[in-house]
Amino acid sequence: MAVPKRKTSPSRRGMRRSHDKLAKNTYVEDKESLELRRPHHIDLKTGRYRGKQVLPPQED
Repeated sequence: MAVPKRKTSPSRRGMRRSHDKLAKNTYVEDKESLELRRPHHIDLKTGRYRGKQVLPPQED
């Protein structure tokens, strides 16, 4: 069984873990409704995706 020869310092442990963080969600402004939406996702308010009607629009 592999056993480390020396204790990993908190600094080195933190440097290794610095890449494990989650990225924040990105949003783009929809060209038609001017609402924020996720890239490559359907605009739920209008029900459109890439200029085509996919879902019926939501009514408030």
